[in-house]
Amino acid sequence: MEIDYNIHELESVATQLLKQINSKIVLLQGDMGAGKTTLIKAIVKALGSSDDVTSPTFSIVNEYQTSNGVKIFHFDMYRIEDEMEALNFGFEDYLNSEKNWLFIEWPDNVVNLLPDEVSEITIIGNNKTSRTLKLSQNELLTQKPAYERC
Repeated sequence: MEIDYNIHELESVATQLLKQINSKIVLLQGDMGAGKTTLIKAIVKALGSSDDVTSPTFSIVNEYQTSNGVKIFHFDMYRIEDEMEALNFGFEDYLNSEKNWLFIEWPDNVVNLLPDEVSEITIIGNNKTSRTLKLSQNELLTQKPAYERC
């Protein structure tokens, strides 16, 4: 799936993505400033959370709550030096939850810890307001969207 969009279309893009994503572990790829956190803000809102979404660059992980009690964990692995550091703060425990959503920025820093069943969103900045988003996912995943498995 590939979508070209501008900042004003983010709510619609988030809704489209949630209908297509088959895993609750979502990896976000893109250059610094590509709009990963901005997209996550729109997705968190579409999932039914009114929490204030901010970048977890310094905290590593932020937690948000949906109106139906599902938790959303937003990771920024940019500052992680190695996978052992992620294991030390309990990253494996987050991965083992089937109910919660995990959005992971800079996933290459923990790639060996990730399961095979993930969705991956790549954001490419075209200009200041336009982006191209590419969604890829494990072909063996169930065809039922992840948001319906809550």
